[in-house]
Amino acid sequence: MIDKIGQLLFIGIRGKTLTQDEAEFIVKNNIGGVVLFARNLESPAQVHALCAQIQATRHKTRDKLPLFIGIDQEGGRVTRLKAPFTVWPPLAKIGELDSTSVAFKFALCMGLEMRAVGINTDFAPCVDVYTNPKNEVIGDRALSKDPEQVAKLASALVRGYIKSGIIPCAKHYPGHGNTLADSHTELPVEDSDLDRLRSVELVPFKKVFRARLDMVMTSHIKFPKIDPEWPVTLSKTFLKEILRKDLRYRGLIVTDDLDMQALTDHHSVGDIAVRSLQAGCDILLYCNKFDHPQIALDAIQKALKDQKISAQHIDESFHRVVALKKDMLTEPDPKPLKEADTIVGHADHIRLAEAIKSGSVPVDLI
Repeated sequence: MIDKIGQLLFIGIRGKTLTQDEAEFIVKNNIGGVVLFARNLESPAQVHALCAQIQATRHKTRDKLPLFIGIDQEGGRVTRLKAPFTVWPPLAKIGELDSTSVAFKFALCMGLEMRAVGINTDFAPCVDVYTNPKNEVIGDRALSKDPEQVAKLASALVRGYIKSGIIPCAKHYPGHGNTLADSHTELPVEDSDLDRLRSVELVPFKKVFRARLDMVMTSHIKFPKIDPEWPVTLSKTFLKEILRKDLRYRGLIVTDDLDMQALTDHHSVGDIAVRSLQAGCDILLYCNKFDHPQIALDAIQKALKDQKISAQHIDESFHRVVALKKDMLTEPDPKPLKEADTIVGHADHIRLAEAIKSGSVPVDLI
């Protein structure tokens, strides 16, 4: 069972190469994925080498499964890959153009560059409806304040990522566009009821699910009128009842970073891991606290032994992970470096990015 649990974890690493300890931890625990941040990224050649190094660990694991290699590459403020990668504008610019063709091409070109160097999962797009203009956490990361427009454009983004070979992960379920608080530092509490969510925030999620979305990310937001006890990531109501039963979502449910203070200020690391799985999450994300994945593994194993987590849930999540990897990660290694170099920062991609920024995209670019 430990091998199955490991596949349910996404972990951060310290630097620009994989240390021996990190490689051994991945192999020993059959870890499912690695998430990359600015501290891990320097140049296309270095990212290419790092992704190859990460994927090489699979050959020593029990199941020989490729790893998810994820990143937050949205465009605008949330851009991990800097020049010479194409530097993309924020999603608000896509919203202003209101073109599904532009949205599709934006995600396709961005995805091709990531896939070339070995990144296969993007924690994007944001499908939050920007209903609170004072919300600086989301701001121009959102496509629009109109749920139908967000739904239409986000679906095109999802299709573009998938076409490029990237697994997109829509966020932040059930919607972060109306909040003021930043869940990195505190727990946002929202007054919305379920009728409000169904008429606004959930509209884009329902649409992107139909666009064959395979991953959705939970938010660490508390909605007392819907679940008075738990924030979304830890809520059976939001994950098992609304997401799985009402919305009929069948893909992977991924937590936002479990090290955010919205959760850690109120619960222990081990309890957060256990409760996330109890609530219905499939994949637990640990970004910046390098000792926390081991604490989570230990807590989950104990919870299984004490029958606080069902082995059936672990099995179901594991099989979802395996199915997606077999479908989308048939060629997990980076492209040859010479080929990757011709894709990263391609002149057509840069022209498209600049045209989107200017607010006018020529037909020949889409």
